[in-house]
Amino acid sequence: MDFKFVGYNFDNESYVATFKYQNQFGQDFAETIEFVKPAEPYAYNPQLLENALKLSFFLIGTSYYKAHPTKTAIYDGFELDEFQAEFFNKVYQEGLSQYAYENQLTRDDLLHFTATVANQPTAQAYDGQGVIMTQSGGKDSLLVTELLDEKGIDFTPLYVAPSDTHPAILDSFKNPLLTMKRHIDREALKATGGLNGHVPITYIIESLVLVQAILLGKNLALMGIGQEGNEAHATIGDLEVNHQWSKTWTAEKMLAEYVKRYISPDIKIGSPVRAYSEVKISELFAKKCWEKYGHQFSSCNVANYTQGHDNSGLKWCGKCAKCANSFLVFAPFVPAEELKTLFDGKDLFADPELMDDFKGLLGVEGAIKPFECVGEIGELRAAYHMKQPGYADLPFEVPASDFDYNKTYEHQDLI
Repeated sequence: MDFKFVGYNFDNESYVATFKYQNQFGQDFAETIEFVKPAEPYAYNPQLLENALKLSFFLIGTSYYKAHPTKTAIYDGFELDEFQAEFFNKVYQEGLSQYAYENQLTRDDLLHFTATVANQPTAQAYDGQGVIMTQSGGKDSLLVTELLDEKGIDFTPLYVAPSDTHPAILDSFKNPLLTMKRHIDREALKATGGLNGHVPITYIIESLVLVQAILLGKNLALMGIGQEGNEAHATIGDLEVNHQWSKTWTAEKMLAEYVKRYISPDIKIGSPVRAYSEVKISELFAKKCWEKYGHQFSSCNVANYTQGHDNSGLKWCGKCAKCANSFLVFAPFVPAEELKTLFDGKDLFADPELMDDFKGLLGVEGAIKPFECVGEIGELRAAYHMKQPGYADLPFEVPASDFDYNKTYEHQDLI
């Protein structure tokens, strides 16, 4: 028996989509997404919506496939051409590389799709106009918000909610926040047991934002993602282990091409800050956003996104690799006493409990880079040596770095 992609449907009245799967032991999974229904519904193209939902269907499947992985799957009734099969192979292999590493799997153990039809693009013409911007309360998405405001570009802010709360900072935008709700089938996952691990969540979110854009008549879907995720943490044979492959530039280009071929060439999706390094984004945030958002934002997952946690007021735990990374990238641009206020007055460089995390982030003593969305080792070393006066010194030598944090990376021109 194989993992089965059972089917999906969209209710035109409630704007609720249901995605169904079944594992090789007969355990059924059903995930529901509550999309935002506008007061005056947009007359969307049904085939366009269908094509976007199909993308979400195959991407969301990673959340259920991972419990009991199989090498092949059943997707009867869902045609995949060669480009699509290779696209989803990347998702279920590169996109699950951290999961594979932590569960001692290889590329051969992961799902391999095969084409069922010849190349058969299904793109539709689209006349929607407008910008939808995904928000999280982190520095990247808030910086994009500021850049849009500077350019006078109107946008609809969207939050994909894993719980019944959302960061209060997201209520401060000019336009009202729209909230899409994702209901993962946690009970079925609990019942089936099996393996756990990181999935390509950024791809899942982006695919849902595409559906929401079509339902609202928008043609530009924006995320806040810098130049990150490209540096591998480890390797498994020919498989590079990456915490968030779906945040890489390679993944953004692949998704843009998929949208062009199978949804619409008139819809664009990507990140306006892709051109910038993690350190450069921190500098821009410090200059453009700190006064407005400095004591309201957070990039800490532990303090804000634990299952069932109330994240209306964003916080920092000060004990995780993500907090350590943020401390590093802001230290060159934010005075020590100011940055320490985010962490209850604590200088993270002086915290013994974070030394292993800093060693991993800075590539010292063979420590593995933490499995988080963090900067490259070279740029984090550069940031450490650029830190302003008043910060403690780490109790180990940090190698020098010639990393140019001002360099511009390849990117899409989106705004």
